[in-house]
Amino acid sequence: MEAELNTVPQVEQQTEKEVKKMMLILSKATLDNVYACFILANGARMEGIESEIFFTFFGLEAITKSKLEKLHVATVGNPAMHLPTMLGGLPGMEALASNMMKKEMDKLDIPPVDEFLEILNASGAKLWACKLAMEMFHLEEENLFDDIDGVLTVGDFYERAKGDGTHLLFI
Repeated sequence: MEAELNTVPQVEQQTEKEVKKMMLILSKATLDNVYACFILANGARMEGIESEIFFTFFGLEAITKSKLEKLHVATVGNPAMHLPTMLGGLPGMEALASNMMKKEMDKLDIPPVDEFLEILNASGAKLWACKLAMEMFHLEEENLFDDIDGVLTVGDFYERAKGDGTHLLFI
């Protein structure tokens, strides 16, 4: 009994495990979130890592045909803008910030959203719409970017995330 009390539990050694799949969840379709998600997904594909994006709630706008070319930067409540909330809310500020960001992305040859979706699709990245969010926003599959891989429930998405080397990232 005394020997049991004085033993120190063995700590398992952490071993490096290869990243095999990136499962990205996009919940907001602001330009900064969408491009962060797309760049991470594309980077994974370029490294030979599987990549899947689950578009949920307002993230669905990034794959909604009528909205994907009209995404913007949020200027109110965005601390990275370094603008007081009142200034961010002035008429035209959001459009100005969005145009400035798009110009900077053009300089870096970063494709527009629709073209980036085509690149992701061609690279083998999987693009999934959230079933619940689609029902909530009264969207049909024909409202979405033509080359999405389908509509999934959250459970379906988690099922796809099974396996060693899978990483989930919420953006």
